[in-house]
Amino acid sequence: MNQDAINLTVLGLSIAFKPGADMDRVYEAVRLVEERFADQKLRFHGGQTKDILLTFMALGLADDLLQSQKEQADAHERVGTLLSKIEESF
Repeated sequence: MNQDAINLTVLGLSIAFKPGADMDRVYEAVRLVEERFADQKLRFHGGQTKDILLTFMALGLADDLLQSQKEQADAHERVGTLLSKIEESF
């Protein structure tokens, strides 16, 4: 993986960073941010500032992350329960 700084354009802003993820995932993340921004902009009919729209987006993405983490923890707990039952059956 290339650790040199790269430049991306996200929502018209040039961002330089050292990628810690696969570039396909980075580009997919950029696409997601731009799609969510466009959705929020449509919902507010362009009447909100970019800062407010980005804050709503950040909250939405944080909520998605928290929900995914909860689902992962629940799945981990279910797998643990199943493993315990399997071990008890032996």
